[in-house]
Amino acid sequence: MKSWITYFLPDDEYKEKQILFFITEAAILHIFSIILMLILTVFLEFFKAETILLISCVIFLIYVTARYILSGIEYSDITTEKAFKKERRAILLKTSVFVSFSLIILGIITIFNVSVLFANEDDWMAFIGLLISASILMFGANYISLKRSYRKNKELL
Repeated sequence: MKSWITYFLPDDEYKEKQILFFITEAAILHIFSIILMLILTVFLEFFKAETILLISCVIFLIYVTARYILSGIEYSDITTEKAFKKERRAILLKTSVFVSFSLIILGIITIFNVSVLFANEDDWMAFIGLLISASILMFGANYISLKRSYRKNKELL
């Protein structure tokens, strides 16, 4: 009998096992961070309950994501320099498509003059800054994962 979580996990047994380890580690870290923040709240009255929950959830998500990226298990079929360069171009293309679609959406918003979203010029700059930051983060995470996977796969051969 399968659990509902198995629908979100990859079919590869090794990847599945590693991701479950990462989630377990993050859950333990999550519990300790909540306990630590609750203790700090009792003595220092520094955090509100909402802040504690938000910070601990962010820690959980960042931990699992970082462990997955740095583990080198994403690109298990990249073993040659040619395959590495091909996948690097694909990552660059995915990032370019993301930026292009975001700019198209921005154009549509501009055409329909949705002033609720962008009341002044600072809002436009914030959106462009967010887009650039998300693109750099997306490319960086995928490239680091690719590089780690390539290095790990080369060592296994």
